[in-house]
Amino acid sequence: MATIATTTPHRTTQHAVRTAKPGLLIPSFSLWQREIVRFYRQRARVIGVIASPLLFWVAFGAGFSHSFSSGNAGASAHAFGYFFPGSIVMIVLFTAIFSMMSLIQDRNEGFLLTVLASPVSRSAIVLGKVLGGATLAAIQGLIFLLFSPLAGVHPSLAGVLLAAAVILLISFEITALGFTIAWPMDSTQAFHAIVNLILLPLWLLSGALFPADKASGWLRDIMLLNPLTYGVAALRGALDPDSLRNGLDAAAHTDHALPFNLAVTLGFCFATFATSWAVVNRHTRKPAA
Repeated sequence: MATIATTTPHRTTQHAVRTAKPGLLIPSFSLWQREIVRFYRQRARVIGVIASPLLFWVAFGAGFSHSFSSGNAGASAHAFGYFFPGSIVMIVLFTAIFSMMSLIQDRNEGFLLTVLASPVSRSAIVLGKVLGGATLAAIQGLIFLLFSPLAGVHPSLAGVLLAAAVILLISFEITALGFTIAWPMDSTQAFHAIVNLILLPLWLLSGALFPADKASGWLRDIMLLNPLTYGVAALRGALDPDSLRNGLDAAAHTDHALPFNLAVTLGFCFATFATSWAVVNRHTRKPAA
């Protein structure tokens, strides 16, 4: 009886140690750090993410410059400035796509199964992966922001800080949306198909590529229903607050003030993150015995 009395507390302590969960912050930070390190170890991936939108920016700015010249001699010269915010969003989009594609790779390599089998909460997995991808996307977008003088865009210090905040919000919402799409998939080909169907049209119809008045009425309605439209409008307003007065942006804005555009963008961040959290918990729920 004495032996039982002395060993039972010890066994209880061991059981408590084995069943203790590590919490939310440490696992999330570990997954976040893994995303950052893995991305910047792939030099070709970093160069591709920066170079592709830069080429698109030059090509679209030069090719569509005459579309902005009607009745405004200075608008054509500043066509590169019009496409500049959209190019930043494209960088964010590309980085988020490749970051969330690694989720499928983690599943195929068994890493994700190991994480799911650990006592780490599902919320930590979502938070760590989404923050990691969003951080990478935001860093790439902020680097491209340095090219703003070449586009004829000269924002104030307050404008730069506001643009950085908008880039962070856009990075988070697109990454969370990409996470939601990638989580139930085990094939990169299927992920590419969904990306071409959802994410790229989301960018094309955000006012990043062409003004809304150049589109038909039903297409303009779709653009106004697109949450990313308000993020692009907020970024453009932060970088060039006088754009609505000089004619560069008069047809492409959302007819709403900057606070409203920011509120819609922030709301979309919450909606996409909540959806990704719900998808993870739904697909990892064990059936009842």
